[in-house]
Amino acid sequence: MINIALVGTWHVHFNGYARSAANNANCRITALWDPDAAAGEAAAQTYGCDFEPDYNALLARPDVDAVMVCTSTDMHKDVIIKAAQAGKHIFTEKVLCFTEADALEVAASVKKSGVKFTISFPWRARGDFKWIKQAVDEGLIGKVNYCRMRNAHNGASSHWLPASFYDKATCGGGAMMDLGAHSMYILNWLMGEPEKASSAFTNVIVNSVEDNAVTVFTYKNGAIGVSETGFVAENNPFQLELVGDKGTILSGGFLDKCCYNVGDGWVFPRLPKGDPSPLDAWIDAIVNGTEAPFGIDDAVALTKVMEMAYAAVM
Repeated sequence: MINIALVGTWHVHFNGYARSAANNANCRITALWDPDAAAGEAAAQTYGCDFEPDYNALLARPDVDAVMVCTSTDMHKDVIIKAAQAGKHIFTEKVLCFTEADALEVAASVKKSGVKFTISFPWRARGDFKWIKQAVDEGLIGKVNYCRMRNAHNGASSHWLPASFYDKATCGGGAMMDLGAHSMYILNWLMGEPEKASSAFTNVIVNSVEDNAVTVFTYKNGAIGVSETGFVAENNPFQLELVGDKGTILSGGFLDKCCYNVGDGWVFPRLPKGDPSPLDAWIDAIVNGTEAPFGIDDAVALTKVMEMAYAAVM
């Protein structure tokens, strides 16, 4: 049994993570901190824990073994470094930081502390992506030369995203920084580190940050990777297209299926079971003393490509 503190209530997924932690038999929520005292007190009442108005005091509590970070992204560097220095295990929403330089500072503190660190990369835990990664590694479609992932929703066009997600100072960006992060870490996982980037970011409804976005990466081996996202997409399903010199893998689309073709027609593979959620896997790693998934190097890699994408806006 471990004791978890909830750090920040800002993120749109905060309540989902907090409910998951509350329902996990291997942990107990003991305290909560938020820079907004009213929001923090209300959330602490919801989850039956103490509201701690001082973050340093929260980290000093003996009944806090780990922290779940859902603050605004601009606060990540400070709160995560302090947590690492206090010896607290860390789960955080993505992205880690706005710049690679800041991410490397966080990484240094995390590695020095030896705590269990996980960043939330839920798509990598899905059964279809586990199969796709294995298929690529085993050379099913040969040498991969193109990968495109589109992941978009209607958060702005249907007005369900909070206004705080359009604040560039706290978010660092819009659709690509938030939702596009999933495509970015999947591209990193399947394609490796890109060499160059070019981005087209536009404003359809939101004026402060991009709500419609595409980044194209190129790689040293000549491959191309494309991350597409947006907050203004209605009835637009996730799509993955992965092309090699021996065949193609498709996933998602209107059928919401995974299939491949290596010359004998389209085949629908039997997919493995998905892994536990990143949060549950992190808790299991702490309890069992095993390696936590989606670690600090993965987090730094995501920040690096995200910084490339924003620096390359046309």
